[in-house]
Amino acid sequence: MNADEERQFREFVTARSRSLLHTAYLLTGDWEQGRDLLQTALASTARRWSKLRNREQPEIYVRRALYHAQVDRFRLLSWGRETVTDSLPDRPSAQGAALADTVVQRQDIMAALRRLPKRQRAVIVLRYFEDRPDQEIAAILGVAPGTVRSQTHKALATLRSALGETGQSASSTASGRGVTA
Repeated sequence: MNADEERQFREFVTARSRSLLHTAYLLTGDWEQGRDLLQTALASTARRWSKLRNREQPEIYVRRALYHAQVDRFRLLSWGRETVTDSLPDRPSAQGAALADTVVQRQDIMAALRRLPKRQRAVIVLRYFEDRPDQEIAAILGVAPGTVRSQTHKALATLRSALGETGQSASSTASGRGVTA
């Protein structure tokens, strides 16, 4: 990588790392694992930066690298699963109940997302958390747009079922955008 390419790569990382980290967090369900995943994807991108043909959209390449790195990690590592319990160990005070309910709702949503298969989780993250169209999601994941739609349908059905069992409204998922019960 020459000096100009290195400058371009550094500018890209500076401009897009916050958004990419958010995506990595949503894919992994953990900030530290998300940071590791993003570092892996950026290292892969840096090695290929001079060969990227379309410098206009390196973000698609990085997002694809994030998705594939997450799938590879899942296959290589036997990550421990969290145990979901029916009740909280402590009961919140009346004043803190609303905040505690919000935290519990977020935890329920993240737990439901973690239980989705990797491709379905990626589709949901890209569609509802990043508000990306089917064509772009298909390009990032390297699948057909019809696959994106079918995976979205299956994932939403699973999320509705999981959140319905925990007493959550499925319309509260994904910031309420496009997800209805």
